[in-house]
This record gives sequence, structure tokens and C-alpha cells, in this order.
Amino acid sequence: MRIATFNINGVKARFETLLTWLEEAKPDVALLQEIKSVDEGFPREPIEALGYQVETHGQKSFNGVAILSKLPLEDVVRGLPGDDSDEQARWIEATVVGKKALRLCGLYLPNGNPAPGPKYDYKLGWMARLEARAQELMAAEEPFLMGGDYNVIPQDEDAAKPESWQQDALAMPATRQAFRRLLALGFTEAFRAQTQGPEHYSFWDYQAGAWQRNNGIRIDHFLLSPECADMMVKCEIEAAMRGREKPSDHVPVWLELDN
Repeated sequence: MRIATFNINGVKARFETLLTWLEEAKPDVALLQEIKSVDEGFPREPIEALGYQVETHGQKSFNGVAILSKLPLEDVVRGLPGDDSDEQARWIEATVVGKKALRLCGLYLPNGNPAPGPKYDYKLGWMARLEARAQELMAAEEPFLMGGDYNVIPQDEDAAKPESWQQDALAMPATRQAFRRLLALGFTEAFRAQTQGPEHYSFWDYQAGAWQRNNGIRIDHFLLSPECADMMVKCEIEAAMRGREKPSDHVPVWLELDN
């Protein structure tokens, strides 16, 4: 099973980019972030024509997540538990039915800037709710993963210029501590389990020639439960997507499972 996470940065603005990628790369499952579309406005028909079941949790103009799957999806849940007043569309869960059932969690974690401030408080609160949900899923001792745009630079080597991010919400000590608390629950961070060292990025800003100068950061991650990590074959970043016409500022991260 080949699963990709991809912050598309506007499904309508980059629909042809997305559709071409789906036709060429043929993921079994794609977790999308920043679809920036309400559910009824999502262009599902051409994607369904490629054989995908489409499940969305959308929001007008901002945020929004989706799961596209060539395998049946069951028990779809929209919204991260823990705060009924949270109206931001950043979390979707479903179980994909393969040889073994696999729980998929697609997420778009808050950016948190400017920090400190209310947006950073929301980010840390969201991460605390994420940790609580992860604990619940871990307790079931069944395969699951959490994939998406975490808006977290885990270590300095995950940024081309780490000094530029020291005061940014993506790399502040409290952000990294919250991410480490997640890992301490027993997760495997898929990419770093197989690939070490600097210069591996999943995001390049549109400004100041960041892509051309490889001034990137790695903020798109797969966290795997122990039962899911046992199935991992490989995890790779499809960096070349950033050089295509009308790209997202993120690129897909791929996870292959023996499932």
C-alpha cells in the first residue's frame, strides 16, 4: 500500500497539478491538507473517476483536509476531539480496508505564528488534544498512522537555515517538546527512521527563490504506531514536485507499507 501526504495549498487553484499527480503517481491513499474548500465545493467527480473514494472535512477559503482512497474507507470521523468550539477543519480519520485494517489520521496542524500570542496558544492546545487522541488510538494496539502537515521543524537539521527559524512557532522549544511527547508515546517518525542527515525538505516558500536555493524545511511527517511501523517498507519525499508548473509550496511525502 502506497500512501502519500500532500499539502496541496488550494485544491481549486492547483486542481490540474493534483489531478496530473494522481494520474501519474497513482497513490493507493492520499491525505490532503489545505484544500481551502467547503465539502460541497470540492471537485470530487474527476477524482472519483480515477477510482478514488473521496472524504473531506472542508472549510471556506482556509484549512481543510481530505482522504482519497482506492480502497474502501469506513468509520470516517471529522474534527479532532477535545474542543467542541473549534471550528477549524484540520483533522479527518478513517479506516482503510486492506489485508489488515489500518486507521488513517490526516492532519493539518496550526501554524501558530505570531508567537507568542493567541495563535501560538491555539497551536499548543491543538497539539495537546492531538496527544490525547494518539493515546486513545495507541491503547487499541491496532495499526494506525498520523500523516500530514505538522507545521513542526523537529530538529535544526530539518531546516536549511535553522537560525532563521529560532523565533518561529514551527521550531520554538515548546513546539519541539510537544512533538517529542508525541514520539514518546511509541511512534516511529517514518522518514527519519530510514533517512538521516540534512538537506531533506518538504516545503519551500514561494518567496526569495527558496526552491532554487534549496532553502527549505521539513514539516510534513508520518507518525506510525508500533503495529503500523512493523509494516513499513520505505518513506520518501517527492521533492521534484516543487519544480513543476504551478506547484504547491509543499511536496508529497510517500509511505509504503506491506499491507
